[in-house]
Amino acid sequence: MNNSLEQLMYPIGRFAPAVTYNPDQLASWIGGIRSAPLLFDYCIENLDEAQLNTPYRPGGWSIIQVVHHVADSHMNAYIRLKLALTEDKPAICPYNEKLWSDLPDVSLVPLNVSVTLLHALHRRWTSLLENLKEEDWARTYYHPGNNEFMPVWQMTNQYNWHGAHHAEQIISLRKRMGLA
Repeated sequence: MNNSLEQLMYPIGRFAPAVTYNPDQLASWIGGIRSAPLLFDYCIENLDEAQLNTPYRPGGWSIIQVVHHVADSHMNAYIRLKLALTEDKPAICPYNEKLWSDLPDVSLVPLNVSVTLLHALHRRWTSLLENLKEEDWARTYYHPGNNEFMPVWQMTNQYNWHGAHHAEQIISLRKRMGLA
């Protein structure tokens, strides 16, 4: 992949998982998850339909698809968290995000529905994360698609990155369009 395409796909860089965690990192990651819906409010502010239907990169998803994807992905993450906290190393069900992005709800449901969903979801998600016991952070779920056990602390790290990653794709597009 050339550097130009890599920069468009990963404007904040590829996810680099932390190898350990501490309370300050957890607070930072939770803060990123808490603020993500506000970031998406900013990302789509004052964009018209044509702009919202613009792919963030050649061959990439439109802004509409990106935002609906974040809602889908973060709903899955929240459910995975709850499974990890209430079951012993549950196996989660992976999903095909590309196929999900092509389903009718993405093209038919107004974008603000997913942004509103993100606000509500992230409120519950951060409330749960802020009230975990120390031992809860080590609980895991099994991801059969990746053949790995994911600890709660690491998924928090990953989804903090995930929201920022997709928001920056949109912010970078806005800059290239002269809209930032």
